[in-house]
Amino acid sequence: MSAAFRKAAKARQRPHRERAQPAARTKLGLLEKKKDYRLRAHDYHKKQNALRALQKKALDKNPDEFYFKMIRAEVKDGVHVIKQPKDEITPEQVKLMRTQDIKYIEMKRVAEAKKIERLKAELHLLDAAGSGPSRHLFFVDTEREVREFDIAAHLDTVPELVDRVYNRPTIATLQRETVKGPTDPALLKKLAQQRKNQYDLLRQRIEREKAMFVISQKIQTKKDLLDKTHKVKVKKETTTGPAIYKFKFQRKR
Repeated sequence: MSAAFRKAAKARQRPHRERAQPAARTKLGLLEKKKDYRLRAHDYHKKQNALRALQKKALDKNPDEFYFKMIRAEVKDGVHVIKQPKDEITPEQVKLMRTQDIKYIEMKRVAEAKKIERLKAELHLLDAAGSGPSRHLFFVDTEREVREFDIAAHLDTVPELVDRVYNRPTIATLQRETVKGPTDPALLKKLAQQRKNQYDLLRQRIEREKAMFVISQKIQTKKDLLDKTHKVKVKKETTTGPAIYKFKFQRKR
């Protein structure tokens, strides 16, 4: 068949059009296309073949055959349910796991405590502006002295250096030497912010170390409760501490 003949035959073909929906069937929905019918029929026959295969397998099965899943399976309300086996752990194994948990928490707590000591060593001479826990108190005898009190004169320094809580030279020192360290207000503000950030980090690490200590105490309490010794709860467990129990004294042999 030549190419010209195929082209002429294709030109004579009528375009395929979907048939119109009859007015009487409008309430039943659109007509199903031929392609959709094929897919639905293929899916139906596939499921029927699977059901026949399962029926044949059930008929060929030996009713006296035993397999281990029988002892942990049952039918409830027509649904096949498999019982999940419970984990069998001895008290000694639980104690060992608790001990390992305590050792891990203690290891992390000790590491956190070392980081706290390093931060304290770096910041022991510094204090962030307005965030230091310590205060410098001056004691006077009368209210008149309170009104006339001059901090700069009392500290023997210039008024510009009164706000410094470290590296505050006296007037005699300023007469011999110049002020050491940064004096630019912008740089001083930046350094103060850095010190504040360091103190915030130190506070967070201290809180984390305390939380780890509380966790290790709670794990140790749960480990102690595994013993069969008679005990009475004295105090309930809180977010800041474990529960407190009073154990009956038993003499060990």
